Amino acid sequence: MRFLLSGLVLALSACATVPEPDPAWSLVWSDEFDGEGIDGAKWGFDVDCWGGGNNERQCYTDRQKNARVEDSKLVIEAHRETLTGPALPEDQRTAANAGDTATKPFTSARLVSRGKAAWKYARIEVRAELPQGQGTWPAIWMLPERNTYGAWPLSGEIDVLEAVNLGVACTACPDGIESTILGTLHFGNARPDNRHKGEEMPYPPVLSGFHTYAVDWRQDRMVWTVDGKVFATRTADEWFTGARPDDPFAPFDHPFHLILNLAIGGGLPEGRGTGGVDDTEFPKRMRIDWVRVWQCEADPATAAACER
Repeated sequence: MRFLLSGLVLALSACATVPEPDPAWSLVWSDEFDGEGIDGAKWGFDVDCWGGGNNERQCYTDRQKNARVEDSKLVIEAHRETLTGPALPEDQRTAANAGDTATKPFTSARLVSRGKAAWKYARIEVRAELPQGQGTWPAIWMLPERNTYGAWPLSGEIDVLEAVNLGVACTACPDGIESTILGTLHFGNARPDNRHKGEEMPYPPVLSGFHTYAVDWRQDRMVWTVDGKVFATRTADEWFTGARPDDPFAPFDHPFHLILNLAIGGGLPEGRGTGGVDDTEFPKRMRIDWVRVWQCEADPATAAACER
C-alpha cells in the first residue's frame, strides 16, 4: 500500500488526558487481555505466508511463540526464523492451489475478529505499544465482514493506526527519528484504479510506552485520534465505491471486523527510512493493553448523535 503525505504536522501533548466518550456511546465489546490466554471466542488467526499482497516477509502463525497473553497484555511477536506455510490466505485457496506453499524468513501473527464480532458505525479504541526498527509495520485496522460491494477495495478498508520504521533515522522527522503515525481509508474502483485518503503525522511520544489510538466511525465521517487528540478527519464526500457510485455512504456503510498484526517488510516500510529490513535485534514485539468498541445507543442507524 502507498500513502499520501498530507503536509499536516501537528504538535500533540504527550501527557494529554484521554476523555471518556460521550455518554451516548455504549461499550458493546472489549478485550482487556486479563485471562490466561487469547480468547478464542473473540479472536481467530490468519495462518499463511502470503505476504499480505504487499510483498511482506513474514509467515503468520497461530503459535504461542508469535501471539500470547503476558501480564494482562496481548503480545504479538515477530521472530527472525525461516518457515514454510500456505502460500495464500484461506479465502483465496481453491482445489487447484490449496497445497501451494511459500517460505519466508520471519514469523509473526495476525489476529482477526472475523466471524466472531463486526460492527457498523462505532468508536474503536486500542491502547498499544509499538515496535521499532527498519522494516517493522504494526497495524490496527478493519476489513468488511462480507464483501458487500465486491473484492478489495470495492468494499472498503479502515486503517485505524499504522506505523513503519519507528525509531529509525529520518532527516525530515522531529529530532531526526521516525515517529510517523498513519490513519487511512481504502476504497474506489478495482485495482489498479483503487484510491486511498489518509493523514500522516509525526508523533514523537509513540516512541515510548503505550498510547491510545481510536477512530470514531459515523455514517458521514470518520475521525482519528491519538491520546484523545484529533489528527485526521474524512467525510463521506471524499470516499466512494465503483460498485455503487451513487450511494453517498458506500462502501463504509456495512459491518467491518477488527485486525491486529505485526508485519515485517513490504512495500511501505522497505521503501522508506534506510530501506529494506534490518534483521538484527529480533524478536520485535507489539503489545496491546486493551481493545474497546463503543456504539451510539442514541442513534445506531448513523451514529450522528454521538460526538466526542
